[in-house]
Amino acid sequence: MAGRRDFYQVLGVPRTADAKEIQRAYRKLARANHPDVNKEPGAEERFKEISEAYDVLSDPDTRRRYDRFGPDFRQVPDGVDPEQWAAAQRAAEQRPRAGATAGGGTRGRRTTVGDFGGDVDFGGFGDVDLDDLLGGFFSRTGGARRPRGPVPGADQEAEIELSVEDAYHGGRRRITLSSGNGESRSYEVTIPAGVTDGQRIRLAGQGGQGTDGGAAGDLYLVVRIRPDARFRVEGRDIFVDLPVTPWEAALGAKVPVEGPGGAAKVTVPAGTSSGRRLRLRKRGLPNPNGTPGDLYAEVKIMVPSSLSKREKELFEELARVSDFDPRRQT
Repeated sequence: MAGRRDFYQVLGVPRTADAKEIQRAYRKLARANHPDVNKEPGAEERFKEISEAYDVLSDPDTRRRYDRFGPDFRQVPDGVDPEQWAAAQRAAEQRPRAGATAGGGTRGRRTTVGDFGGDVDFGGFGDVDLDDLLGGFFSRTGGARRPRGPVPGADQEAEIELSVEDAYHGGRRRITLSSGNGESRSYEVTIPAGVTDGQRIRLAGQGGQGTDGGAAGDLYLVVRIRPDARFRVEGRDIFVDLPVTPWEAALGAKVPVEGPGGAAKVTVPAGTSSGRRLRLRKRGLPNPNGTPGDLYAEVKIMVPSSLSKREKELFEELARVSDFDPRRQT
């Protein structure tokens, strides 16, 4: 994670920001940088960075660890003092590269897993022997090394990519990850219904191996919801286009709308124009711990590409009798 921007800077909030300020900043930035809305180069990467920053800072426990240890907070074993960790990092910077690794074969990195399959490389601290750094500090007397004790394994993470339907319904999935030494491991993973972009799924004890009897770290699967031509996801809210005819928009109608949870009926009020959003409460992503998101149907008035003789006559008659002018200032 070295070289990444500070998560507070990513969201544009001070380090003293409360939960509501963080949520407001995330919603504004996510809406502006969503790949379905922003087609500029780099928008998708910014969106992922924004989602990761919100995922970390919106969780009080994770935020506290981030504030204490910085961008490498996920790699810090539980119970390590911040000053001890800082000393270990300084020692690591001064050590020659020796090729020894802790918790895996290569320096930890992320790789996307598509459709719960494919390969992901994951590792620990690269060339740094974590056991040497945290388990071998000198004692206060004589300069002798303390006996090594159990050192927990490092937490690791990988990304998984889900469709909107997968995120909506959840369920059991099998994924396969490969380590830097070419070995592969498969996992049965329960995807919670209503999982959101940036949410982390914890696989306890599946991370880096501990040393001297230390417990294994955890493996975190970071969810990325794949952009979809039909659905746009913001938090737990889902947006979908709703094509309607000119007469349905003018006179009002009940029309079907498709969401990831299936079809529903929505009432289009008389006099509706394109761009109007119709809300279907609690039809967005489920929420196991609270209120589900909403489904928003955005009206798109469609006209026939070709007219029959009678249709043309009726439109011409409407043009003669109507004094409606959408370009006139009111």
